[in-house]
Amino acid sequence: MRQHVNPLSQFFQLPLLLPSKNVLFNKSHYPIHLDIGSAKGEFLFELATKYPDWNFLGLEIREPLVTLCEKKRKTLKLSNLKFLFCNVNVSLDKWLSDLDYGQLRRVSIQFPDPWFKRKHFKRRVLNTNLIKSIAKSMSNEGEIFIQTDIFKLIEAMTNTMDKSRYFNRKDIGAMRYIDKNPYNVMTDRELFSLKKNLPIYRAIYMRNSLLFID
Repeated sequence: MRQHVNPLSQFFQLPLLLPSKNVLFNKSHYPIHLDIGSAKGEFLFELATKYPDWNFLGLEIREPLVTLCEKKRKTLKLSNLKFLFCNVNVSLDKWLSDLDYGQLRRVSIQFPDPWFKRKHFKRRVLNTNLIKSIAKSMSNEGEIFIQTDIFKLIEAMTNTMDKSRYFNRKDIGAMRYIDKNPYNVMTDRELFSLKKNLPIYRAIYMRNSLLFID
């Protein structure tokens, strides 16, 4: 399976109409945790099992991974979990706008494709438009969790978050990045990085309740 796909290619620029929360979840009023770039889904499988009073949605641009995750989800009979194929920067805004205000409580973006070359920076998933879409639907207590094992990428991600003004970085005192995953559930990439003794850079941002978005 390809490790990277170009999100700006014509195929991935076609907007998809994502199923509503009422179609996705049996108990659609539960708070939602959205995982962008869910990959093999192990992170969400564990969370959905531990927290049955939450709904979890994994979005992934590599469709074969979504197919595999959905097959496993059905085997596990997890009704509070769903995986969807889409390009979030094309298809997510409409889905978010249909949520009840404040229902989106958590968003995680973990080890996204780094796209190292400067000419490819525009392919990176986290941008101002995505942050604004999330902020419009998120409660004042909502949070975005980001992590990567690439220092230049976390610098770019935090710079983008800071400039957006929709979220405030959680104060951790003198430390620049948090040293622990707040959910105590790890992705495959996180486990791999720890095994290789690679540094992992993490940050949490809280919704800026003072900033109104029209």
